[in-house]
Amino acid sequence: MVNSWWEIQILSDPALEDLIFWRLEMFGCRGMSSQIKGSSQLVRAYLPESQAQLLDLAALSLWLRQDALTVGLPIPATQWHLIDEEDWSSSWKQYWEPQEIGDRILIYPAWLPVPEPSERLLLRLDPGAAFGTGTHPTTQLCLEALEMRLGYGNSEGIIADIGCGSGILSIGAVLLGATNVYAVDIDPLAVRAARSNRELNQISPERLIVERGSVDRVMKLTGGKPVDGICCNILAEIILDLIPGISAIASPKCWAIISGVLLDQAKPIADTLEQHNWVVATLWKRQDWCCFNIRRQ
Repeated sequence: MVNSWWEIQILSDPALEDLIFWRLEMFGCRGMSSQIKGSSQLVRAYLPESQAQLLDLAALSLWLRQDALTVGLPIPATQWHLIDEEDWSSSWKQYWEPQEIGDRILIYPAWLPVPEPSERLLLRLDPGAAFGTGTHPTTQLCLEALEMRLGYGNSEGIIADIGCGSGILSIGAVLLGATNVYAVDIDPLAVRAARSNRELNQISPERLIVERGSVDRVMKLTGGKPVDGICCNILAEIILDLIPGISAIASPKCWAIISGVLLDQAKPIADTLEQHNWVVATLWKRQDWCCFNIRRQ
């Protein structure tokens, strides 16, 4: 089959979704989606046939198994097959529908016709290979927390989005009124997706700055000026390493929204935050995930 693509399907516990998306990104997949199937989650991902042999796919299945065992969750079922090139780019999109989040935001797939005007803020999105579609509990929690922070007359300020993925949180912050947002990610595919979504939502590059990098890059972009708010929705292990850097760019009255954390990972995150002079104001929970709303002491 000429110019074919692998379609990889992974049926798993919903709590594994973050790890699965991260693993698929590391594997080089382009275009991913997730769909609830009963009490399980079905993730689909796509990869050019030329980039993976059967042994590579078998290794991916083994890595997914090890990831699940590491966090004490059931082993996912992984399968794959080839599809024609003209099918791959649209296959995953058919499962993603518009979604209302919180009281103010509507996540709307970029390939659908623009809807009729409504009271909700329209956040158009094409995530590509980057994480962040609004379907995952951690993304929803972060957007709802941003609405709480920015949605009621408290929107002025400079915000950093560490590990921005598709740019969904950064764009949400701008739509809710943030003055400036600095979005960074170490993955060049995420940077490309975030910039594309910035343009899709007609946001100026001066208001939403998207660059490759991490906390140190934010510090350079702001000229060393501290930020007023921080979003970070990535894996717990990475968050632990980032907390000192995040603390270094925070203003004395800074708030932060931290997620990507499973409930059983919450205590070490909370302990480390407190060691770096953060107060946990609230801890929101959804399914097996949690979201920290924190502020400086």
